Amino acid sequence: MQDYKKIDYSKNKDVVLRYIPGHFVTPNSHVNYYMDLSDMKARQREARATGEELAEMYLASDVIDTILCLNGMEVIGAYLANKLTKAGMISANAHKTIYITSTEYNTSGQMMFRENNQHMIKGKRVLVLIDTATTGETLRSALRSVRFYGGTPIGISAIYSVATKIDDTPIRSLYSTSDLPDYAGYAFEDCPLCKAGIPIDAICNGYGYSTL
Repeated sequence: MQDYKKIDYSKNKDVVLRYIPGHFVTPNSHVNYYMDLSDMKARQREARATGEELAEMYLASDVIDTILCLNGMEVIGAYLANKLTKAGMISANAHKTIYITSTEYNTSGQMMFRENNQHMIKGKRVLVLIDTATTGETLRSALRSVRFYGGTPIGISAIYSVATKIDDTPIRSLYSTSDLPDYAGYAFEDCPLCKAGIPIDAICNGYGYSTL
C-alpha cells in the first residue's frame, strides 16, 4: 500500500481526509481511492472536530430526534448530537435529547432494529450518518429500514459524498468530488482497472481494509 495523501478541511485543521490511490474492492463496487477515516472516527480530537463541523450544516433544521450511525460512526455521531443540543436543536423526544443508534444485519443482509431499539426509530425524525457515500446502496438500505420501522429520514450526513442526494433525501458532506474530482467507482463487471490488468490492492468496507 502507498503512503497516505490528505486533504485538510478549510474550516478546521483537525478534520483531515486521508486517502490512498489504487484499485480497491468494496461491497458494492470497485473504486480508485481508499478513504481511511479510522482516526477521524476513533481519535477523540478528530472525531469531535468532525462531528461539530457536520453539526454546523444542521443548526437551522427544525427537529432531529435520532442519529442513525453507519460504518462505525457512533463516536462522531455523539459529538454531532452534543453540538446540536448545545446549540438549541429542538428534539421531540421526551427528555429533549437526541438518540444515537446503529443498525444490525439479519441473516439476509437486511438492516434491522431489535425491539429494545425500535423506539429510537418509530415516529422519529432520523438523520443518517455515514463515512462515505459513493454508490448509495448502503444508504438506500438504511432509508428503507428507517421507513419500515416507522421513522422519517430527514437527511444524510457524510464525511465524503459523490452524490448530493439519495432517493430525494439530501446529503450534506464535508468533502465532495470538488475536493477529489477524479474519484471513480465502477460496477464489478465494468471495472476498467480490472480490464487493464491492474491488480487489486485491498478489499475494503466500513471497518477498514485487508491487503491481498
